[in-house]
Amino acid sequence: RASPVGFAGPRRFQPVPVAIERLPPLDAVILSHDHYDHLDHAAIRALVPCGVPFITPLGVGAHLEAWGVPAERITELDWWGSVTLGAVTLTAAPSQHFSGRGPADRDRTLWSSFAVRGPRRSFFYSGDTGLTPEYGEIRARLGPFDLVLLEVGAFHPSWGTIHLGPENALEALALLGGGSFLPVHWGTF
Repeated sequence: RASPVGFAGPRRFQPVPVAIERLPPLDAVILSHDHYDHLDHAAIRALVPCGVPFITPLGVGAHLEAWGVPAERITELDWWGSVTLGAVTLTAAPSQHFSGRGPADRDRTLWSSFAVRGPRRSFFYSGDTGLTPEYGEIRARLGPFDLVLLEVGAFHPSWGTIHLGPENALEALALLGGGSFLPVHWGTF
């Protein structure tokens, strides 16, 4: 469940596609924000032994440290901030969403999208977001992208400012300059 408790809150529609112990070796973990469906305590605890770096928006690192991730493996980025891991550069970019793990901590940490660029290929991951004209600036500053991953799930017509949904995802794709499109966050919760 996307919740602080196991008996209430949104339940998954689909099982987790791959167990953490069955993943191939990881180079990094990218976290877009601190909502329960993007920052799961049990998943983070299972990833700690992998020894990989965690790349997050500002403020999310405190959760990770509290759950056993060593501080030296956490990089927090403000929008337009970058970190280079080997030959790959990860840049946090704006998104239009919100953060918080309860009613008392709304918007105390940042949320972001990410652009990832290697020597030959690049991709963009939206995280959770509504449609924002900042996608044009992201294209200008960080594009073009070979692959664009945009969230299309958690959709309701009244949520257009915090979640894309299918139609707004196509408009976001155009603002980002196109590229191969991979819809994500569909049919999960």
